[in-house]
Amino acid sequence: MYIDRDKALQLSIPPITLDVERGRLRFFAEATGQTDPVYTDLDAARRAGHRDLPVPLTFLSNSIELEQPEPLAWLAVLGVDLNSTTHGEQSFVYHSLAYAGDTLILQRRITDVYLKKAGALEFVVKRTDIVRAGELIAEVDCVIGVKHPEVAA
Repeated sequence: MYIDRDKALQLSIPPITLDVERGRLRFFAEATGQTDPVYTDLDAARRAGHRDLPVPLTFLSNSIELEQPEPLAWLAVLGVDLNSTTHGEQSFVYHSLAYAGDTLILQRRITDVYLKKAGALEFVVKRTDIVRAGELIAEVDCVIGVKHPEVAA
């Protein structure tokens, strides 16, 4: 079953509030192999001109959303069989750095739904605007592929 594009574009996805904590940033930096001490040492970060530990750029990926209860509920609301999905691609546009101590709001919406391979693949583009106190910090686009095996490509 194909996604109703109009319904998808109007879907209201609840925002996520994230309080950025130093310990979490240190853990993420170490887990992802960050070697620059500005990501793990507050004094090093301040010497480099940061007000606190900066958020590594990849920290703002969809992993934050995947920690939520039922992180793909928005797809299920659209009637998507979650077993038929795959991660297509992800892109980031950064406007400003975020730091430990920041409260970030992740505002999510679907910006596109389209077909490829004669309808055997459907793609949903979800945009997440990451905002701090009204300031846009980053835009993250995530493309989810939905397989339609009943359609011969």
